[in-house]
Amino acid sequence: MSEAVVIRASLGERVRQCHTVYSKTGLEEMPLLFYDSALPAPNPRRVRIFLAEKHVRVPMAQISIPKAEHKAEAFLSVNALGQTPALAFDDGRVLTESVAICRYFELLHPEPPMFGHGAHNIAEIDMWTRRIELRLMTPLSMVWLHTHPWTARIVQPQYTDFGESQRPRVLAAMAEFDHALDGRDWLDGERYTIADIVLLTTIDFAKFVGIAMPDELAHLKAWHARASARPSASA
Repeated sequence: MSEAVVIRASLGERVRQCHTVYSKTGLEEMPLLFYDSALPAPNPRRVRIFLAEKHVRVPMAQISIPKAEHKAEAFLSVNALGQTPALAFDDGRVLTESVAICRYFELLHPEPPMFGHGAHNIAEIDMWTRRIELRLMTPLSMVWLHTHPWTARIVQPQYTDFGESQRPRVLAAMAEFDHALDGRDWLDGERYTIADIVLLTTIDFAKFVGIAMPDELAHLKAWHARASARPSASA
């Protein structure tokens, strides 16, 4: 099935068409369709890694960011924000936001517990996830939106000076996570979780944007090597 056919069909029909395709590949039939975007997009990758850790496969359709398909009218009918990922159901409901989508699959497939176990551990993982998104991803997104040539045709005007001013904030946040990982294999001190997935995809996206981890952040670099060595990292 071509991407064009998937995009043109109605939401419910897209899901039914993908059922037909994926049933032939041995996938469990599911009344949903995951709208994905390939690298370097960090947010869809979060979900792919999460699903790989859960050993769950779902029907997927690719939305090309370089071709601006996420801003095309057809996809805007799925997610009016023009962003991937999105998880569409055959009854017309749509979930967006990567962590929310992961939470949905966590409830369906609770093992291994990627959002934590027990009150304190669950809260701690939520804390780390929020810190990554607010303290690291927020300034990184400003660098991406206002300085990168890929975004120039969509973000108009680009405030280049403002974007460049956010680079030190990205590096400062990386140093914070380096400190947090001193003596820890993973952010919660116990196991690989959604917080590590969010950090991995953000750090890798930072490299694409042009902000690599400084060599002196030894704890962060060792953590990154561990996370990148997991089979799910290539999902």
